[in-house]
Amino acid sequence: MKAENRKLKAESDKHFHGARLRVSGFCFLLSAFCFQLCAFAQPTNDIPPLSPAYPEIPPTFWEQHGTTLGLAIIAALVIIGVLVWLLSRKKPVSPVPPEIQARRALEVLRQRNEDGVVLSEVSQVLRRYLVAAFEMPPEQLTTTEFCAAMDRNEKAGTGISIAVAEFLRRCDERKFSPVGGINRLNAAARALELIELGETRRAHLLQLATAQAKSESSRA
Repeated sequence: MKAENRKLKAESDKHFHGARLRVSGFCFLLSAFCFQLCAFAQPTNDIPPLSPAYPEIPPTFWEQHGTTLGLAIIAALVIIGVLVWLLSRKKPVSPVPPEIQARRALEVLRQRNEDGVVLSEVSQVLRRYLVAAFEMPPEQLTTTEFCAAMDRNEKAGTGISIAVAEFLRRCDERKFSPVGGINRLNAAARALELIELGETRRAHLLQLATAQAKSESSRA
């Protein structure tokens, strides 16, 4: 009996001792793991390894050619604007000489029936020519006032002034005369003759001015 108790006790002690060894080994391993973990987590001053650098980004198309394209666009806009301005601007119209204007108007009036309206238009055409040709003031004057202004105009001369005054008075008489029983005045044809006299006078005045200018230049 005692022998069995001692045997059981010995086995119990053996199991207990083995358990202590296993617990001690487990604690040792756990301590070692914790130590390694603390050592790994402890911060250091070492520089971590750097990642490889990215390759250099090449310049874009606008970075390479932006200035050239910008200047080309500005130049194109300027050229287009100049072309639009040249095409849209009004072409200068050369002034038509007064004698040509008067002749054209009188040729049209020649084809119409000579009544009071036509006589009035013929008178106005002749007046406009005389004002432009002999530099008379462009004022609305009566026939008497216009004839007096012609007499005072040295460029027109006495011969043209007398002929124009007679023609304008006859036109006024015919405009206010009763219709019928009166021969045609042929006012448009007579006005054309007076314009020819005026052009002859202007040519004579131009010759005198040219001769005077040559004489003054030779004296200088």
